[in-house]
Amino acid sequence: MLQASIDHLVITAPSLANGVEYVLRELGVMPEAGGEHPRMGTHNFLLKLGDAIFLEVIAVNPDAPRPGRPRWFQLDELAADCPPRLATWLAQTGDIHTAAAASPVDAGEIVPMTRGQLNWLISIADDGRLPLQGIAPSFIQWQTASHPAGDLQDFGCSLIRLEAFHADAKLVNHMLECIGFQGPFSVTPLSAGQQPYLVAHIQTPTGPRQLGGPANLAAK
Repeated sequence: MLQASIDHLVITAPSLANGVEYVLRELGVMPEAGGEHPRMGTHNFLLKLGDAIFLEVIAVNPDAPRPGRPRWFQLDELAADCPPRLATWLAQTGDIHTAAAASPVDAGEIVPMTRGQLNWLISIADDGRLPLQGIAPSFIQWQTASHPAGDLQDFGCSLIRLEAFHADAKLVNHMLECIGFQGPFSVTPLSAGQQPYLVAHIQTPTGPRQLGGPANLAAK
């Protein structure tokens, strides 16, 4: 039986400095340096949100050669002056090929990826686009003995819940049902023409805080 859960949240930014500053301002906690993704020409910072959940700040790596394909998470489309935003999330599964086949939303191609000693499989659209504008998750399957969140420092942050807002809420829920998803996630329907967005509710050492929201749409 297919099972899936929230793996990590993704903050896209025109630079890592911008993204890290955004997280520090909104959560009051400093993410830690991650590493580089040679295949995508990107790099990241990370923040532990649970035993098997984390927050990723990701941006184009200016020191890396441009990849021979569109970068993931629509990073090629970010203007230099756009603010960071909560762009999407990933669902962890133990059988990524079956999950992608079962999903009524096209997840894209299953691609092997590396960062340092980490290896995983991830679903990426050929053009780098996000499923349902980032409201539906991409899929990830770690090829490690344990989840990489276990190696991150614990700064006292945890994910309370993730809220999504999209005109086709039924399709989002149907997709999650098809992949056996379980977790603190809800989707609320929007009127046709309204821009979708995500809101992450995160417990921090100073109390609950939020990332995302409709004001964050200026980053698109």
